[in-house]
Amino acid sequence: MEAALSDVDDRLALLQERVARLEAQMAFLQRSLGVSDEPEPEWQISSEVADLISRGERKEAVRLVREETGASLKDAMRIVDGFRGAAPEA
Repeated sequence: MEAALSDVDDRLALLQERVARLEAQMAFLQRSLGVSDEPEPEWQISSEVADLISRGERKEAVRLVREETGASLKDAMRIVDGFRGAAPEA
């Protein structure tokens, strides 16, 4: 019985080492690529932005999203392009 427990402990230690190596590799890749594992914020768009999008005024909508949220250009474009008729803020 003790031999079986020792084998389990050894396997667990190997798995813990492997997970630690994988986490270190992921951290290196994230730093190298400049990405984060933080979840992206869920943005709410204003009625003004929704109106601009509905009128096809993408550039103005992106500009206003950046102004309202402080989002980067890339994030603002993603917000505007991802808008699919969600209810805007009141």
